[in-house]
Amino acid sequence: MKVPPLGAHMSIAGGYYKAVEAVAQCNMDCVQIFSKNNNQWRAKPITQEDVDRFQGAMQDHGITHPIAHASYLINLASPDRELWKKSVDAFVVELQRADMLGIPYVVLHPGAYIEGTEAAGLKRIVRAVDQIHRRTSSLSSQCLLETTAGQGSSLGCKFEHLAAILDGVKQPDLLGVCVDTCHIFAAGYPLQQEEDYKATFSAFNKLVGVKKIKAFHLNDSKKPFGSRVDRHEHIGQGTLGVEPFRHLLNDRRFQKTPMYLETPKGDRNGKPWDIINLQKLRRLVRKDEK
Repeated sequence: MKVPPLGAHMSIAGGYYKAVEAVAQCNMDCVQIFSKNNNQWRAKPITQEDVDRFQGAMQDHGITHPIAHASYLINLASPDRELWKKSVDAFVVELQRADMLGIPYVVLHPGAYIEGTEAAGLKRIVRAVDQIHRRTSSLSSQCLLETTAGQGSSLGCKFEHLAAILDGVKQPDLLGVCVDTCHIFAAGYPLQQEEDYKATFSAFNKLVGVKKIKAFHLNDSKKPFGSRVDRHEHIGQGTLGVEPFRHLLNDRRFQKTPMYLETPKGDRNGKPWDIINLQKLRRLVRKDEK
């Protein structure tokens, strides 16, 4: 088996190129970033120097599959008209910034309906996505809807939610999916036994289609199965354990799909956790028999 492209979310403090240098130092293949402060609406303009240094670092270090994650403030399912409009505007900016940097995908949590019904929230997301697509038709960067753990009224914790959005929008070909291992486990999709893993992705394929999966977030879970609580843990250190990652990394359908760690930062005995997690993942890939 060939090891899928593996990387991590890295800080852009000091410049976008710094995130690329960080994954290169960890011997990783790909990188995820925020293109702006994820807890603020406003965004500092991206300069041509920012673009040149980012793309230059990618080329110099042989890093591929850059991806961006949208701000957590964005809520396309919001029943508040002002927040909904602000969220649509903000995600348009996210796609514009990604496009400037040459990043093909921006990962987005679908949103929380807050009050009312799931169906109403999903309709608001569909309406928002259609508007975003109209306003960004000249861009190459596209949205990846992320699976969620289902905290509160968050949508995206059921494969049916993703299917409803894809079925509802006018241009579903412009949408993809990012599957987060911690999130789907916390949402109640079993992954640990091989037969459970297969059943979960069979259900996904039937409702959404595995070809829609353009990226994975690889995270263990601090909280138990079905808890609907989003808390990431180091690989093999949480309630998921290593087996789900073994199944995923050896699934030939995803051999070329980039996968990004979003595990806690820091180090253990002087060794960065990113490197520890990466090495653990690579050891799970079976060698092809000759």
